[in-house]
Amino acid sequence: MTTEVRSLREFKMPDVGEGLTEAEILSWYVKPGDTVTDGQVVCEVETAKAAVELPIPFNGVVEQLFFPEGATVDVGTVIISVAVAGEAGAAAPAVPAPAAAPTPAPAEPERRAVLVGYGPRTGGTQRRARRTTTTTKVAPPAPAAPVAPVAPAPAPVVPEQPSGERPLAKPPVRKLAKDLGVDLRAVTPTGPAGVITRDDVHAHAAAAAAPAAAVEAPAAPEAPVAVPVAVSGAGDVRVPVKGVRKATAQAMVASAFTAPHVTEFVQVDVTRTMKFVRRLKESGELGRDVRVSPLLLVAKALLVAIKRHPEINAHWDEAAQEIVIRGQVNLGIAAATPRGLIVPNIKDAGGKTLSGLAVSLGELIDTARQGKTPPADMQGGTITITNVGVFGVDTGTPILNPGEAAILAFGAVRELPWVHKGKVVPRQVTTLALSFDHRLVDGELGSKVLADVAALLEHPKRLITWG
Repeated sequence: MTTEVRSLREFKMPDVGEGLTEAEILSWYVKPGDTVTDGQVVCEVETAKAAVELPIPFNGVVEQLFFPEGATVDVGTVIISVAVAGEAGAAAPAVPAPAAAPTPAPAEPERRAVLVGYGPRTGGTQRRARRTTTTTKVAPPAPAAPVAPVAPAPAPVVPEQPSGERPLAKPPVRKLAKDLGVDLRAVTPTGPAGVITRDDVHAHAAAAAAPAAAVEAPAAPEAPVAVPVAVSGAGDVRVPVKGVRKATAQAMVASAFTAPHVTEFVQVDVTRTMKFVRRLKESGELGRDVRVSPLLLVAKALLVAIKRHPEINAHWDEAAQEIVIRGQVNLGIAAATPRGLIVPNIKDAGGKTLSGLAVSLGELIDTARQGKTPPADMQGGTITITNVGVFGVDTGTPILNPGEAAILAFGAVRELPWVHKGKVVPRQVTTLALSFDHRLVDGELGSKVLADVAALLEHPKRLITWG
């Protein structure tokens, strides 16, 4: 009598193709015993660049999950094994020999598996030197000892759901639910086609916290790794620094202690710019669905200033000890997201019309807010704007994005007393701050660029004549 042969296939943490060497497992969507098919998403991971859902590349039954949610795993490490059905024959051994356990990685050593959405990458991954940190790497357990808590049990207040049912929600919403300790299976969706929205998660969390609902104190759910954890009862909290936040911290330290920063400030009467923004909104001349904001005109003013002073769009080549003036302006816009600060950029922003810039800026902001910014959009930036005014902040001393020569901070627009045409009258005023790398940019160049941006915002009609 013949029996079905089953062999174990292992799926390794893939290489994102951006020089990264590790990723954090945010969520598992399967558990041991589940049947999976080729292309089915089995987990969501977060790298220093973005959150990505990983599909399994073969059919079978989940045998083992090697890491729990919240674990940081090196690229190339096995994260899941699947029992794959073979042809009829003798029964397979309990533990297959290494040669009989093919991996999803191609046999050729110069090609490596990549995350979904990225092309294959040739050559090995360049690993950065490890430092001693408070993050403890979780070593994969032996195949005979599966990790028990890979599928956390729901809190007592969460109703049971069918084992194969997965709530519909976008990755940022899943991350929000994880941070708030909300089980998505208990949330009532209000979005199109039954998709759970951020408002649904907040509403559920608020309802669960209401005193009227606390008839009996439920057991506290297991705290996700990303949530601050109180220690020693002294009121202190510890927040693990991972993913985007970790990459941002490392980049800012490197920038602050590598590039000699200089910051200059100027107050600007932007009354005419604010009137111009209102006119563009009301007329719809840039397009009915195009978002028009003061940030759009600040971006255009900076691009015009760069056209007049291209030396500001440069970077320092440490190896060659040279200043490289870039031929294309990739304008970065600093964006605060639930996962931390990211700086996606608009490619060839200097070659766009005001209408084209408005469309690109709107798409960039929407994508960042949804947590869907691809790593490619965060590479290759040449100069950055940070809009601190949206938080009611007047100004600041921004730190350069690594590899760039300058960053412009746009402060809050306030009505202040201002001397206009010989009289003190209320005017719309903002403060601009320009930080620059003093190896590349001297005081004269930095001052000229900042003065040009200020003049263009004070008299926005010059955007046409100068641009």
